[in-house]
Amino acid sequence: MTEVLFYHLERRPLEEALPALLEKSLERGWKCVVQVGSPERRDALDAQLWTYNDASFLPHGTDAQPQPERQPVLLTTTEANANGASVRFLVDGASVPDASPYVRVVHMFDGRDDAAVGAARERWREAKAAGHTLTYWQQDENGRWARKA
Repeated sequence: MTEVLFYHLERRPLEEALPALLEKSLERGWKCVVQVGSPERRDALDAQLWTYNDASFLPHGTDAQPQPERQPVLLTTTEANANGASVRFLVDGASVPDASPYVRVVHMFDGRDDAAVGAARERWREAKAAGHTLTYWQQDENGRWARKA
């Protein structure tokens, strides 16, 4: 079964929290795909990942660029898995109909947005009903991740 993780963003925005999670996935040898809600969000996240840390390099590209299959981290607006990723990050309420091709599916949602929280709860119920292993992570007062379930 796929491990389905839920990251409840409260202290730090997605743009600050996502790079570290992507780095950890790459350290484990996993390719990642990040599904976002719009081409504008994809392009903004693409630009941000190039500049988020002067001391780091996070190799990535978008599905709007040539050879998406060669990207260790692929930013996309679709449900396709063009780079053969093992880990799928879902933001902006994105969903994937079948989690089984992935080692992990990671839902990241803004805890200050009631609609996003409601959608995450629905995704939790769906993943649980499908028999996946679920974990829930919430940011503590310092912005670090604490496992809650």
